[in-house]
Parts: sequence; C-alpha cells; structure tokens
Amino acid sequence: MPNVRQIAQDIVAREGGYVNDPADPGGPTKYGVTLGTLRALARDVTVDGVVDVADVRALSVAQAVEIFLTRYFDRPGLCLLPPDLQAPVFDMYVNAGSMAIKLLQRVLNAQGHKLRCDGVLGPATLAAVRACDALALAQLYGVARREFYYQLADSRPASRKYALRRDGGKGGWITRAEVFLPPALHLTQTQHQARVAAWT
Repeated sequence: MPNVRQIAQDIVAREGGYVNDPADPGGPTKYGVTLGTLRALARDVTVDGVVDVADVRALSVAQAVEIFLTRYFDRPGLCLLPPDLQAPVFDMYVNAGSMAIKLLQRVLNAQGHKLRCDGVLGPATLAAVRACDALALAQLYGVARREFYYQLADSRPASRKYALRRDGGKGGWITRAEVFLPPALHLTQTQHQARVAAWT
C-alpha cells in the first residue's frame, strides 16, 4: 500500500502539466491545481503581489503535492478512512472536491445506510464505513465513480471528450477511475462503446 505522499505524487503525475481548456470549468490548471485554488489559498507562487495565471504556470510538482496533502487529504479528514479507501477517495477529492465524499455516502446508502449526502466525512459516515468490508467498499466506490463520470458526460456534452477519446477508447476520466479497480472490474471496449453509444 503506497503512503499518502506517494498517492499525492501519483495524482500529480496523472494530472499532467499546464492546461487551460475552455470546456473545463476549473480554468487554468497545472498538476491538478487550479487558479481558483491558488487564490483561495492566497498562494503567490511568483511573489509579485498578485495571484494569477503566472502563478499557475510557475507551480512546482512539490508545491502541488503539498497543496493536495493539506487541502484535499488532511482538511477533509481522509486519514480516518481505511487504507483501501484512502487512495480512490483522495484522487477523486482532488478531481471533484467534496463530491468525492458525497459519492461515498451514496454508495453507503445503496448498502442500506441512511446518510445525509453532505460531502462531510463525519461520525455517521465513518461509522457506516467501518461497518463495511473496506476492500469491497473501495471496489463499489470505484464502479460508482466511473459511472459518475459517464453521467456527468451524459448531461454535459462539452465534457464528453474526458470520457471518450476520439478513437472511441476510454477517456481520461474513465481510465482514472479504473486505476483503482481490479482488472476484472474494468469495462471492456465493447461495454464502454455500449455505454457511450447515445453520444454519437
């Protein structure tokens, strides 16, 4: 099991370098850290008195890792989750904020719990997690996360390129979710094509 810092470094590697895609509501982003995040943290990377796109461009891998650890792991309390759940929830928290916890709560509710899906990792949610087999829950979470991305692309056509490559293969969102699933739970190309058939 990788340690938390290694998980953060892996996330940075998956996120890649600087992008500013008009279809991405995050805006200017580097290593998964958005301009909005830097402004919220008042992180003036260039030390010029203003937090702007230049700070995003200047962000280092080490700085991104520290932001992930403090803002997306420590602050929401992901250390309280079982090790099998920490990596997938942490990865999604970087990608989708508190929706990562809301999705976990939805998965737990589908197992018979009655949680408020508020995106907060509180006592009731942690108790529900402890009542489940951690590995099985992590797999259910991974499958639900993959479907979350498909559904997001269903409703937001501009984002379909993140779930479906131009050649018809799985886009980055889908492969990212499947990183945390065993191969037996990966969709085949045929299954993926069937899921996105309505988009073409």
